[in-house]
Amino acid sequence: MVDTLRHRLVDKWGESEKEAKRKVVLFDIQKTDELINGFWSDESIRQYGSYNSDDVKAVGLKGLIGKQHVDLIIGGPPCQAYSIHGRATDKDSMQSDYRNYLFESFCKVVEAFRPDLFVFENVGGLLSAKPGGVPVRKRIYDAFTQIGYQIRTPDEMQTALYDAANFEVPQHRPRVIILGVRNGTKLDLDDLYAAIDKEKNTKVKLTVRDAIGKLPPLYPLEKPVKEGRLTRSHQKNQDSTITQHEARNHGQRERTIFKEWVDNNMNHISHQAMIDYYFEKTGHKTLYQKYKSLEWDKPSHTVVAHLSKDGYMFIHPDSEQQRSITIREAACLMTFPLDYQFLGSTPYNYKMIGNAVPVNFAKAIATGLYKSLDKVK
Repeated sequence: MVDTLRHRLVDKWGESEKEAKRKVVLFDIQKTDELINGFWSDESIRQYGSYNSDDVKAVGLKGLIGKQHVDLIIGGPPCQAYSIHGRATDKDSMQSDYRNYLFESFCKVVEAFRPDLFVFENVGGLLSAKPGGVPVRKRIYDAFTQIGYQIRTPDEMQTALYDAANFEVPQHRPRVIILGVRNGTKLDLDDLYAAIDKEKNTKVKLTVRDAIGKLPPLYPLEKPVKEGRLTRSHQKNQDSTITQHEARNHGQRERTIFKEWVDNNMNHISHQAMIDYYFEKTGHKTLYQKYKSLEWDKPSHTVVAHLSKDGYMFIHPDSEQQRSITIREAACLMTFPLDYQFLGSTPYNYKMIGNAVPVNFAKAIATGLYKSLDKVK
């Protein structure tokens, strides 16, 4: 993720590599005190020698920011501990997962810099998660009110649930957007949420067809082709201007299932029928749905990091292509620009995309809040 973000700054926006490294910092937020204040003590300098004053490990965020006032901090801890699917598939329902409490590290950063406003993004499952038997929304409310910020009460947080599909994103993606306003500022919490609401698109929702309908099709080969140690099961993308648009290698059984699933509109059969279908085709038992296809004239279902494992829940809506979606198609469903390059392995590219905030959704939130801040300032 860090390499990808730095590369984008250099490749697209003309930043120097030095400036990109300064702007995109790799650091463990659990080491919050070091992140804020710097890692290098007099003792460590004596032990390891001098340090680079541009390095956050040396001077911390306080050293980089200096005396500048911070208007806004944006963040969001990993969502796996709050995810309903994650809790359902974990033997302990994520009760013991340390990521339940990473919001506390974000809270410490907010407390250190006292911004006028913060934005906290997470999955809808946050509203029902109860690590240690206490609703996490109450833990979050208590943590931020104790450091002098006004946020929605635990009972009101349901009103902070937004669907990215309402912000020019061709995908249903429910996310909780928690805003916090520092006591004593002229900002009004209700006005800020209203500003985000104003950024909603009033037109018909974007669909899968809008997102990926014009990308080159990738049809299955009659016989798989060996390319080094890899096997290719589908035609190559012939459009050199569109990168990272290559099909995963799918076996004959998978391709048959994908075609049958789309041709028979099997997204709409009962859950039990889906379970039985999976057993019939694979001989394996499961409690969960294993296959799902995109539908041309609807927004996609939520693009998830599990795409790094397989694409069975993201079957291409053209049954003749008999495949799951490509990296580029997943990125288009998240409204990344066509020229956005993801670095790293194919599975990690899918994981990055599934963990991201859709570009148009992020833009809408940023635009609404910018207008509010600009008006008050």
